[in-house]
Amino acid sequence: MKIIVSIKRVVDHNVQVRPRSDGSAVELAGARMSINPFDENALEEAVRLKEAGLASEIIAVSFGDATVQDSLRQALALGATRAIWGQAPAGLDQLAIAKLLRHLVLRENASLVLLGKQAIDEDAGQTPQMLAALLDWPQAVAVSALSLAGNRLALTREVEGGTESLEIDLPAVISADLRLNAPRFAKLPDLMRAKRQTIEVLDCAAPGLDLAPRVATVKVETPAPRASGLILGSVAELIAKLREEAQVIA
Repeated sequence: MKIIVSIKRVVDHNVQVRPRSDGSAVELAGARMSINPFDENALEEAVRLKEAGLASEIIAVSFGDATVQDSLRQALALGATRAIWGQAPAGLDQLAIAKLLRHLVLRENASLVLLGKQAIDEDAGQTPQMLAALLDWPQAVAVSALSLAGNRLALTREVEGGTESLEIDLPAVISADLRLNAPRFAKLPDLMRAKRQTIEVLDCAAPGLDLAPRVATVKVETPAPRASGLILGSVAELIAKLREEAQVIA
């Protein structure tokens, strides 16, 4: 069984992001970048399936400029078998990524696609669902537990207020929640080995897909600061304040 894992290079989750001076996008110059955390969980789960003898190959895929190769080499160090760099300009939206992934899934004859449930830069959470629709495959999103027996996946997924258990057949599209596993750290020998591995380059324009963006970013700005809180001295004072606020709203 071949598994395709889609990874995205994002600003590290420990970094405080800021918009560009013109408000056109987030400032990336000098920012520390890393693999999207949810995609790390997807990759870890794929590696565990391969270590259990349930998968023959893991193909890590990322789209963007040359900088995404760093993330792909990290994926190779973490256990991916091969890596494909989708050479594309910035600005691909979720539908374009889903179309490109579909092209690769069909080309590679993959049986399972693992993605993070969302990327922490845009928080769209749309690509897995779009890909499943384009492939007409069953899907499960926000998966927090997974087991494979034969051609059937037993899954637990996060839902509002609890969890849901379900089973689906392969081929399938799965998006990973942070609770799915604890990603491993890459060892230095594996990182050195990954530097010597060849990364396949895919010209995203070659398949002839319509990759025109359907969504445009109008403006990026820092959220307004929160108003300072009030410290009240008693319950009676709290009740009086609530009544005062209620009258203002009314």
